[in-house]
Order: sequence, then structure tokens, then C-alpha cells
Amino acid sequence: MTFPRLLGALGSAAMIALAAGPVHAQSWPTKPIRLLVGSPPGGPSDITARTFADQLGKRIGQPVVVENRPGAGNNLAAGAAARADADGTTLVLSPDTVLTVNPLVYTTGDFNAARDLVNISVIASFSQMLVCNPSAGVRSVAELVAKAKAASSPLMYASGGPGVPGHLATEMLLEQTKVRMEHVPYRGPAPATQAVLGGEVACGFLATPTVLPHVKSGRLVALAVSSESPSALAPDVPTLAKALNQPGLDVSFRLVLQAAKGTPAPVVAEIEKHAAEIMKQPEVRERLKNYDLTAVGSSSAQAQQVMNAEMKRWEPVVKRLGLKTE
Repeated sequence: MTFPRLLGALGSAAMIALAAGPVHAQSWPTKPIRLLVGSPPGGPSDITARTFADQLGKRIGQPVVVENRPGAGNNLAAGAAARADADGTTLVLSPDTVLTVNPLVYTTGDFNAARDLVNISVIASFSQMLVCNPSAGVRSVAELVAKAKAASSPLMYASGGPGVPGHLATEMLLEQTKVRMEHVPYRGPAPATQAVLGGEVACGFLATPTVLPHVKSGRLVALAVSSESPSALAPDVPTLAKALNQPGLDVSFRLVLQAAKGTPAPVVAEIEKHAAEIMKQPEVRERLKNYDLTAVGSSSAQAQQVMNAEMKRWEPVVKRLGLKTE
């Protein structure tokens, strides 16, 4: 089931739950809010965080300060939020892979996002764009698959690290087409993009706003986007579902607002309410659309149920790949 459909299916139950419980926390916030982000400044996650922080600060009358803590597949930021006071004054905006993949990949530490954080709201959803270096000589997913099947040695593809969205999207493509390629993980999306640009690897699923300027300049060739619907930034690029003739195939990802486990339910409900209202604002939706993000603003219950479904989806993939890191 695609993300919008799943949200629709869960909506009625979530609204009943909200109506039954308290939605106001009169004592929150007691001090300025920290919003942690596990990526460097300037990327889609950072832009989303700063857009949300600006709007939330106006609504609650307290500063909301964004802190960038990149590293360990977003676990540095998420772990810091989990260790903070459970009072709703430290939040983190994480890609859903922190919950669905990282607990299976980062197994040696004492942090587990699924155990140590509470999901407040799915703030936005996003996809990845499959791009190739022109030297690969392919201009469609079908041509890439044919080239990979005919190659005497595996073609190489880049990602920003083990278990990140681009890695998962590529592995879903390979699983659907029964072809093999060699994964080359880099330390973040920037070096992964440079690797494709420089021809070190043939291709990679990467963030659309990052690679689109290179597609327009001819330095990269766009083959598909991973979401079920075309990208608003590149409507002529086919979806993976269309390229593979598999209607309904949707390899989208989400940005999830979280806080430390144990945060009082009324505080979670208050933040959730603000998130839903903020993400409905036309100016917010338009700003995020410029970065290939779709504003959502789900309930906490919806966020948890969507994460449970995504964990079930990706767990067999992660185990099949044998992903482990420290």
C-alpha cells in the first residue's frame, strides 16, 4: 500500500484517538526548543527542519533552534534526542530509515530509534532520482538493466552509505529486475554524487534537488524517480513503477519528527497538533515542493503505524544484504 493510501486508511482511527485524549499541554514549552537534524546544512532535511522550526517558533512564542549533527546514518542526531530530557524541548527530524533500517545495521551501540524515540508526526515524504553518468551509455531503466545483465563484471552504483534511501531504492530495483550490481557506499550524499559525476561508478539513486542541475546541464542522465507519482521538479522523468511496468510500486521515504521516549502524551499531542497545522499551510507546502518534498503532517498514531509497515518491508532486504556496521 502506498503512503498516501495508508495514511487514508489510518486517518479515522487517528482522529478518534485524538478526540478521546488531551491535546493541550499548558506547561509546554518551558524553554527554547532544539530541533536536531542528522544532515549538513542546505539539504532537503535541513530545509524542512528550518521551515518547520520557523513556523513552530511563531506559534509557541519560543525560539526553535536547528542543530545539525550529521553522521552514522542520522544516528548521531537521533541518539542525542533520545538521551535528552523527555519534556518535548529537544526534537529530532529523521529520515524513516533511522527507524526502519538503522536498528538492524548499527547493532553495537546502546541506541535503537524504534525503542528510544516516540514518533510525533510524519512531516514530509520524498523520493530519490536514479541518475547515470553519460559514459554508461544508457538512457532508460530498461537499457540499464540490459547493460547490467550483459556486463562481464558487475556495474557499480553509489549511495551515501549503507542503508540510506538511495541504497534501498537501488536494491529494490535490482530485486525487481533480478540483476546484480556492486554497491559502493560513500560517506554521505555529496561524495556519492561526485562519484557518479566523475564516472567512478555508473549510477545511483540520489536526492532529486541535488542531481537535477547536473541532469539539466547534461552531466548526468535521469532514468527514473522512486516514488509512485512523478516529481514536481522533473515531471518528464518516469517513475520506477512506470519504467518497470509495475503499477503501485512506490519506493518513497519520509521525514519523521521525534522526541525522547517518555515524553508526556499531552506534550506529544500538542506538538502533533502544531505539526499538522503547519504542514497544511500553502507557503510551507510550496517551499517544500521546491525541494521535491511533499508536506504531510500526520498524527503520532499514523506515524507509528506507517513505521511499523516500513520496518516489515525493509527488514528482509537488510537481512538479505547482510548490512552491518558500527
